Amino acid sequence: MKHRLLSGLLAVVLVLGLAPMALAAPPAEEEAAQVLAALDIMVGDDEGNLALDRTVTRAEFTKMTVAASTSRDTVGDTVAVKPYPDVPQTHWAAPYIKAAVDLNLVQGDLYGNFNPNQKITLAEGVTILLRLLGYSDSDFTGLWPAGQMAQYRALGLDEGVSCGQNDYMTRRDCLYLFYNLMVTKDKSGTYHLNTLEPTLNLVNADGELDRVALVNSAMEGPVVASTGWQSKIPFAAGSATVYRNGSTSSLDNIQAQDVVYWSESMRTIWAYSDKVTGLLEAISPSAAAPTSVTVAGKSYTIETTEAAYALSDLGSYAVGDRVTLLLGRNGGVAALGEAQADSDLIYGVITQVENLPYDDGDNDSYTARTITVVATDGNAYRYQCSATGLKEGDLVRVVAGNNQLEVKRLTEMGLTGKMNAAGTRLGDYVLADDIQIIDTYEGCTPIRVYPERLAGVEFTEDMVRYYVLNSDGQITHLILDDVTGDIHQYGIITDMMEINMDMEVSSTYTFDVGGQTQVFSSSNTVYKLVPGPCQVKMESDTTVERLYNLSSRRLESVSVADKMAVGDNRQYRLSDQVAVYVYEKGQYMPSSLSRVAEGDYVLTGWYDKTESAGGRIRVIIAQ
Repeated sequence: MKHRLLSGLLAVVLVLGLAPMALAAPPAEEEAAQVLAALDIMVGDDEGNLALDRTVTRAEFTKMTVAASTSRDTVGDTVAVKPYPDVPQTHWAAPYIKAAVDLNLVQGDLYGNFNPNQKITLAEGVTILLRLLGYSDSDFTGLWPAGQMAQYRALGLDEGVSCGQNDYMTRRDCLYLFYNLMVTKDKSGTYHLNTLEPTLNLVNADGELDRVALVNSAMEGPVVASTGWQSKIPFAAGSATVYRNGSTSSLDNIQAQDVVYWSESMRTIWAYSDKVTGLLEAISPSAAAPTSVTVAGKSYTIETTEAAYALSDLGSYAVGDRVTLLLGRNGGVAALGEAQADSDLIYGVITQVENLPYDDGDNDSYTARTITVVATDGNAYRYQCSATGLKEGDLVRVVAGNNQLEVKRLTEMGLTGKMNAAGTRLGDYVLADDIQIIDTYEGCTPIRVYPERLAGVEFTEDMVRYYVLNSDGQITHLILDDVTGDIHQYGIITDMMEINMDMEVSSTYTFDVGGQTQVFSSSNTVYKLVPGPCQVKMESDTTVERLYNLSSRRLESVSVADKMAVGDNRQYRLSDQVAVYVYEKGQYMPSSLSRVAEGDYVLTGWYDKTESAGGRIRVIIAQ
């Protein structure tokens, strides 16, 4: 198939069903429906029902066509004259039919009538859309609609459309036809969606539609959830599809001070609850025209004019104040909020203790003892802290209110049990919907982990450093001790020298990670390694602690989309960052998973530990 959807973030971060589509298959109905809803071409009723099995009239199809044209934003509510004898000015579709006439997209019958309530056939619909793409009737020879239908198939407009040329179209047929239109080049060679949105470049040179950017362009807002916030949404919020922090949710789950976005055409609401409270350390480039602020050691872009005003010299905040930033979906400052005990409580690991200078807000500076904490949300926060005895690696709880900062060292607390396949329960405990998890290892920067990554892992007590339960007995925060292994690097030992004699013990290993050659040496230890795939453990973000050889499995095939491999009649999970090398003529050459999956290679997978302990296949060698 020539059209694929880019999978974008998201991870992130936004739950919109962004998985890339398989080749030679039309998009899923949900994906096509989301694209047309974002463009306000086809929307459901008040309950979101698209009625895809219902047939479509000529008037309805014309409205969709005008909504898919460059005149979509210029159609008024009324017309001065009736466009056809059987389309009076009072007809609901009169403005759209008039616009379609002006664009030379539609024609009447032999009697001069439009027949707005007559069902439309595929051949009629295709003819209209080809005109929209810049083709004229004179471009096609022979009897109508043979030429038009041939061009329809040649352009790929037929993907997912099930009706024949003389059949009446259903809304499902229209769904696919108009989706295909968006990723089809017009007569001049420009993808139609890029004609509609010329500044966004939503379809790239390969015909891939960036659905994340499209939905972003359809979003409006934000507003802060507070008393009466729903009245600011231009449709009934109770009937909307709701996401909170990237997960399917409900209106009742939106909390005070959430940052809310919406799309009227998609009848969708997105809410985000990220906040940060701390000392306002800097306003850039100036308080007169702020575009970013630094709070708790981290800089945030200001996203809204309301937030910019509040943080400017016209607002109520100044450098040195303790503030609470309400963060939008892009991580920037959407608004200023009130500090609340629950939202300003973080758990994490101290990664740095140092003395730093600060602006006192009166054109002078001072020095304060400062800790950097990587919290279970994966972000790093910096706090002025006078408490003594805190050191790097300590687990801490930080409560940052408007007038207080409390940092408490935590005693490590283990946990045992197996994570279920759905990633929703660990042993006897249910995981909270908004659980935050980090994996840690010595002096390295902790990494954010999501429950799905831990599915099937059997936890021993030493694998969990700390956990927090809410009032319902659900785990809300989880700090792990090198469970996933994802914090480490993986590559190939390409050369080595080990000396173990009476008076001399030393070792030197040359290894490759991501195409970069590195050397690890010891003047007093021999690690008894062999050339081949390895794990590189770091004692800090820049210093190698030691290397370990990996264990092997013969693989029969790998799936790029699923990140799975098959070998010995069982499946193995691949690391998201699996390192792939082609071994030829005694040399390891970095490659890609897609290349070796499609090539004629003998594959060997190398893993760090069993999947039940959190391991994955880290390196694949193709020969």
